[in-house]
Amino acid sequence: MRRPTPLLGAALSALVLSTALTTVPARAHAGRPPGIEHCTATACHFDVPPGTYDVTVRLGAATASGTRVTGETRRSLLPETAVPAGEHVTRSFTVDVRTPEGEPAGPDGTPGLDLALGGFAPALDAIRVTPARHARRLLLIGDSTVCDQPAAPYAGWGQQLPRYLRQGLSVANHADSGESTVSYLQDPRLWATVQPLIRPGDLVLVQLAHNDKTTDEATYRANLATLVAGIRDRGGEPALVTPVVRRWFNADGTLDNDTALLVNGLGVDHPAVIRQVAATEHVPLIDLTAKTRALVESLGPEASKALYLYNEKRDNTHTSVHGATVFAALVRDELLARHLVPEGRVRAG
Repeated sequence: MRRPTPLLGAALSALVLSTALTTVPARAHAGRPPGIEHCTATACHFDVPPGTYDVTVRLGAATASGTRVTGETRRSLLPETAVPAGEHVTRSFTVDVRTPEGEPAGPDGTPGLDLALGGFAPALDAIRVTPARHARRLLLIGDSTVCDQPAAPYAGWGQQLPRYLRQGLSVANHADSGESTVSYLQDPRLWATVQPLIRPGDLVLVQLAHNDKTTDEATYRANLATLVAGIRDRGGEPALVTPVVRRWFNADGTLDNDTALLVNGLGVDHPAVIRQVAATEHVPLIDLTAKTRALVESLGPEASKALYLYNEKRDNTHTSVHGATVFAALVRDELLARHLVPEGRVRAG
């Protein structure tokens, strides 16, 4: 994302930034709130080091507005929020800032925190960014159906999950396109880099299966157990996630038992193995295969196209922004149902 030029939109008359987070002395902005030069009407950039930050925004203007906030590599941080003319609302969220800012094997991206404002009439009236003192992190380990996809029309459910979380919960998405349990453990940019980042109390969600096309069952099972043990060694709390289904239908309107439901060429039923490992290792299970199967079959062959990139790419595996958002909501519901996150930290929409 390009760093915004220091232009001020009309809606930014009350911008506030914690002076601890700007390298520009407050005296350089006599008569103006410190940090005001970091935002335009549609974007903000803050020169902060890697870490976890609480962001509070005040939205609204003299006319009716609708504002959504994305950050870093296309992460959805705040859903579009409508505000009537002349009114203001305050919303807060917590964001992870790191390098690389997106996929671990991808480019570094822009240093610091980048935010983009969208919606039918974006109106940012004020913003405050401070280091998060008491946030809990959700780390994600996964593949292209989970990761922070760098370009449209692709999106991973982990990229959309932050929009459902309030201040106090952050998503550190370390999923990477094309990865299997084998490659994630072997690539030094992945597990060897991610594991040391895990802190006591972090919740670590693992969804790897789509690319284990040639992994035998014993190896797949052992790899999952290795990840679970490695998360626990760091004081993290592992949770296993079965993979999202692929959109491959039988003639009777049900999903194909092999391709759609992630049974590989060696006959390894990935969701079944994940369920077994979760039970054996006493790990919480988010059965996203079951949830996405029920949803996709209920929509049927035609309506379910919108969840995937079928209309754009004839792709029945990767999700659209809409599909990733819908699947992220299923993950949110499962996090709540299994008491993995507190209800007060979660948004309904």
